[in-house]
Amino acid sequence: MHHTLEVNTTSRKMALKFLENYSLEQLNKIPEGFSNNLIWNIGHILVTQQLLVYKLSGLPMMVSDDMVEKFKKGSKPEQEITQTEVEEIKSLLFVTIEKTNEDLKNNVFKEYQEYPTSTGFVLKNAEGAMAFNNFHEGLHLGIMMSLRKLV
Repeated sequence: MHHTLEVNTTSRKMALKFLENYSLEQLNKIPEGFSNNLIWNIGHILVTQQLLVYKLSGLPMMVSDDMVEKFKKGSKPEQEITQTEVEEIKSLLFVTIEKTNEDLKNNVFKEYQEYPTSTGFVLKNAEGAMAFNNFHEGLHLGIMMSLRKLV
């Protein structure tokens, strides 16, 4: 599991670079032909990890219900994200992974509600959810790399 979390930390470092190197206007811009923007993708990977690992384990998440609504699967940017919201996302990028690592070490993930992903892969436990999460974050980082050229 150590390598899975290491990969996830690397993914989050890449996401952080977008937050540090793009203006609020660029983060919020939805280029023609796209249905979302850079900040939605970053919020989405954060929320998805919490939903897949914590919510499906019946444990409290570190993200608010409001954040889940804005960034969950099937959502799209309805309004521009503020700098305060960007800072909140930024502050959660790594503490969520650190908490997951701690919780895995402490064996807090006892139950899990199986979840069939849209790719057809069925998640059966928190460890599998973290492995799948890395795949998911990689997809969104690829989208973000396309978006960055257009903002």
